[in-house]
Amino acid sequence: MQDSHLYEYAVIRVVPRVEREEFLNIGIILFCKKAKFIKVLHHINDVKIEALSNDFDLEQLHCNVTALEKIANGAKDGGPIGEMDIPSRFRWLTAIRSSAIQTSRPHPGTCQDLEKTIQRLFEELVL
Repeated sequence: MQDSHLYEYAVIRVVPRVEREEFLNIGIILFCKKAKFIKVLHHINDVKIEALSNDFDLEQLHCNVTALEKIANGAKDGGPIGEMDIPSRFRWLTAIRSSAIQTSRPHPGTCQDLEKTIQRLFEELVL
């Protein structure tokens, strides 16, 4: 029998016009300390974002979300934050900020399979 994993996840949101507080879910970050697991999945729907703000910088959004992925993965080009340990990277990625890219508060859960869980959350909350 597989071990049960305690995990945390946060939803990545784009807020095209921060003053209007409208957002679209564009990704999921899932973290499990015991399994040393962190992963980002994302999908950016340019058409929906342009419907909220026709002058939003989509190219910059794509670059920023790619940077979030690099940090989560601990990639060499993820900068100094990408070099932190996994729990520190998750805390940095989910820190409260009032920019165009925000995350929900972290939510806990338990599961048997982290990959299946992030896929399920991604399909339910983003797609």
